[in-house]
Amino acid sequence: MSSAMINLLKEPVVKKLCEVLDKSSNKGWRKLGEIVGNDRRFRVSSADMELCSLEVLELEGSPSRMLLKLMGERGCTTGHLVDYLQMLGNSEVLQGLKPSGTGKNNPQSVALISGHNLRLSCHAVGKSPVQYQWFKTKEEVPNSFSSDLVISPVHLRDAGFYICRVNCGDTFEFSQWAQVDVLNVPVSWQSYHSLEGRLKLVIQPQSQRMHVGETLQVECGAVGRPIPRYQWHRNGVPVPNATKRKHMIPHSMQDHHGRYRCEISSSTERMWTNEVDSCCPLPLYNSLVVSSLTATDKVALLIGNLSYQNHPQLKAPMVDVYDLTNLLRQLNFQVVSLLDLTESEMRNAVDEFLLLLHKGVYGLLYYAGHGYENYGNSFMVPVDAPNPYRSANCLCVQSILKLMQEKETGLNVFLLDMCRKRNIHDDSAPNIVLRVTANIVFGYATCQDAEAFELSSSGFTNGVFVKFLKKRLLDDEKITVLLDRVAEDMGQFDATKGKQALEIRSSLSERRALTDPILPGDSVDLAHARSLQWAKVHELPESMCLNFDCGAQIKLGFAAEFSNVLVMYTHIVKKPEDMSFCQAHVTDFSQDLDVDPKEMNRETPEETGIYLLSSNLPQHCLYTRVSSLQKLREELVFTVCLQGSFTAMEDESVHWTKSINIGKPLIARLDLNRAVRRNSCLQTCLLAHSPSHSPCHSPGLEHHLHPHHRSHQTQDHNRLSPQHLSPDVYEHQGAVGGRVESFDGQSRCEPAYDSVGGLSSSPGGLSIPIETTDDINELQTVFINSLQLQQQ
Repeated sequence: MSSAMINLLKEPVVKKLCEVLDKSSNKGWRKLGEIVGNDRRFRVSSADMELCSLEVLELEGSPSRMLLKLMGERGCTTGHLVDYLQMLGNSEVLQGLKPSGTGKNNPQSVALISGHNLRLSCHAVGKSPVQYQWFKTKEEVPNSFSSDLVISPVHLRDAGFYICRVNCGDTFEFSQWAQVDVLNVPVSWQSYHSLEGRLKLVIQPQSQRMHVGETLQVECGAVGRPIPRYQWHRNGVPVPNATKRKHMIPHSMQDHHGRYRCEISSSTERMWTNEVDSCCPLPLYNSLVVSSLTATDKVALLIGNLSYQNHPQLKAPMVDVYDLTNLLRQLNFQVVSLLDLTESEMRNAVDEFLLLLHKGVYGLLYYAGHGYENYGNSFMVPVDAPNPYRSANCLCVQSILKLMQEKETGLNVFLLDMCRKRNIHDDSAPNIVLRVTANIVFGYATCQDAEAFELSSSGFTNGVFVKFLKKRLLDDEKITVLLDRVAEDMGQFDATKGKQALEIRSSLSERRALTDPILPGDSVDLAHARSLQWAKVHELPESMCLNFDCGAQIKLGFAAEFSNVLVMYTHIVKKPEDMSFCQAHVTDFSQDLDVDPKEMNRETPEETGIYLLSSNLPQHCLYTRVSSLQKLREELVFTVCLQGSFTAMEDESVHWTKSINIGKPLIARLDLNRAVRRNSCLQTCLLAHSPSHSPCHSPGLEHHLHPHHRSHQTQDHNRLSPQHLSPDVYEHQGAVGGRVESFDGQSRCEPAYDSVGGLSSSPGGLSIPIETTDDINELQTVFINSLQLQQQ
């Protein structure tokens, strides 16, 4: 109103005035000061003007703001200010004082529960008294002549868009539109009242099973002010144009099947709903046609080992696992992604992976880290492996394949991003008897007796294999054809040409592809139970709002970077007006966890080691990365500490603490730190090669493979077993330079040393034939030979 004091102006109005007056030269704050100085009522002196000018020396000082403050202290009203600004002739400044709602003066969109009270506010100032009239869309809201529109209680029919018309004398303007979303939720939520400064999830999406052609609909809901924003994700990937509470597909197809969850956010907060299944079984009339090209489910275990205790550190596995996780989720795979596992943790992780497998399931194992290959068997090296390591310290991939075969899986894919040099310290030869099945695919990042490399980079980048694999992984092609095209792409890469080439071994007889649809088999209930087990270990702790005795409110949120890496962030929602400083941090973590105190509670995600997830996290928080969750033996209990100081005692800091228990988050629920089970892959990893024969080198092999001709380029009818490859084909490669990216020669294996400390010249392990004494081992050799080095 006209009698309002200018020190009661809303901050957005003051800020706008000051910005215009500070930057104007002829019609700015100095000219305004002269005009006001001529009015004896407010007496702005030259000393006052000098005081205002000194504000430019402050970091965020404003001469105009100081002038308005002095005027307000001396009784200047908004009506007087309008008169002065009209004399000044600065139309841009006058526009800022027009009776429209600007900034926080505008009504703010809100989402609330049916039965609660709705309040929308629009405050304006003008030279003469202002009047208000509220509208819902184009219709006037009856008896709404106040700056505050109150509907008590609010109903579903009150949802919609509201606007306020502000009249001042002969002029009028409209506020901005405000959206009101009213949610109908169970009675148990009716006691929830607070809307300011936070989001609260009140409607979780539900799993849905429908037939092709029927409507797919998932719904969620949150309350808060400002109104929440929504983005639906399918299999971890944002769904285009799915930005409403209800995501609906009127005529769903098989491709719409997947796992849905929604990201809900505001300007300061972010949260996720639960992930749910929306299943679209194929129509019965089509099942006979596609039965050979469907999976009963798809499961993937991704392991990246980089922080080795006794061996060179690696860098790329973290990025490789992260990228493949996101891509495989788009293909409807249930993905478990793990970093830095010890031997026992790897074995237990494989056990849990096997529990998700059953008849017809597509199983995929990706491993990135140190490794080696002896006598046709590939070994993955855990982060706690001794130096030197032997097969007893590592996991044999072929033993895992044997256990997968016992599950009668539909497709077994192994992508091994590791070196395949022979380990001269390991003379054991596991005798693993595999079934003769036509559903096995091995994609080796490099050829036998060769190394797999990482690219040198100041930041985080992929290894050579995944650099090209991720460009093809979503292609609707037979898996061997897809890998063959990856091999061709790698062959054109100058940095590794002649040094690393993808090798494919396959017994696949059908056109199986990673894009094949999922058609649950006879054991639908069992498959669903296994999916729930997978989902359980990927549920994030629910975000929480913590209220402290001092009146401060803290948001504690969570995000998952990997299945065993949890990100925590704290954000100040509100603080008392007399509190000059306020900050919340987390502390007192279990010693089981890998949490570096120097990297906790940092102001940017990157400072705490969160490089891959940083763009998806809310801003203006303190971030902490908690890795190695698989080591957690008890529930995760930690402390949130609030540190603050008040204006009256700025030199003193006060602390408040709250103990938080979030149970066992993510993969910690599976207790991978437990003792290895007797029926695990340990049984097959430690079997001796033969009870009466030890391996020996047999020279005079017939087939040779030139390093510049990739093995996958041989014709399909050539069946080359590991024993057919020459012992002296590949030599140890040092660092090389590439024209596209710098290449540091960092490999995922280590050079073998002989007894006198020099580099060993021993031939590759695959050049040593396997001797057998019974028919079953002969059958095993025939089967290994059937894994073709092929180009599909």
